[in-house]
Amino acid sequence: MTKQTILGRVTQLAKANINALLDQAEDPQKMLDQLIRDYTANISEAEQAVAATIGNLRLMEQDHREDVDAAKEWGDKALAASRKADELRAAESVAEADKFDNLAKVALGRQLQSEKEAKTAEPTIASQTVVVDKLKSGLEQMKSKLTELKAKRDELVARAKSAQAQNQMMDSVKNINVLDPTSELSRFEDKVRREEAKAMGKQELAASSLDAQFEQLDSLGDSAEVEARLAALKTAS
Repeated sequence: MTKQTILGRVTQLAKANINALLDQAEDPQKMLDQLIRDYTANISEAEQAVAATIGNLRLMEQDHREDVDAAKEWGDKALAASRKADELRAAESVAEADKFDNLAKVALGRQLQSEKEAKTAEPTIASQTVVVDKLKSGLEQMKSKLTELKAKRDELVARAKSAQAQNQMMDSVKNINVLDPTSELSRFEDKVRREEAKAMGKQELAASSLDAQFEQLDSLGDSAEVEARLAALKTAS
């Protein structure tokens, strides 16, 4: 995996619009669960790739320090050899002086080579440092997105359960309205009222019949009185 690919993937995942993805999902909860699994796997993969990139950078930095240290060391050796050559030349040991001067030249050549290697590595180290910083930042954003995804998932599950409970309650209320027991009471009350009315009617009929009997009795009494008076008249004559 190239550095550009790693960086591109980290950046793309870090900038993912969770809300937009949810709007397109047929089952948001399942999609969030899948996104969490994908994100977790991608973060693990990205961490390994970033760790390898950081490791390579640290190796380059280590090599650069070794080149810098080697350049200084070779410079010190060249100085020491040159001073020794000067001492020998002052003592008129020309051959020995030339020998140490040659050693100083060899050391200076090594110093120059080490300096070039260190200088050549510096731009690469600088660019790799920028890449590593971006990768670290991208990983932090990915981890933040993962936390956001988990929070969204928990919120969605809680809302779904709440909505389900509300729907169940509304269905129960609807069933109560459809099978309203007060309607049965009303019908029973109507039946009682009809029975009461029937009883009242019977009582009224009974009362009418009794009145008629008393009226008949009164009528018989009047007839008897008439007969009695008639008999009294006949006796008097």
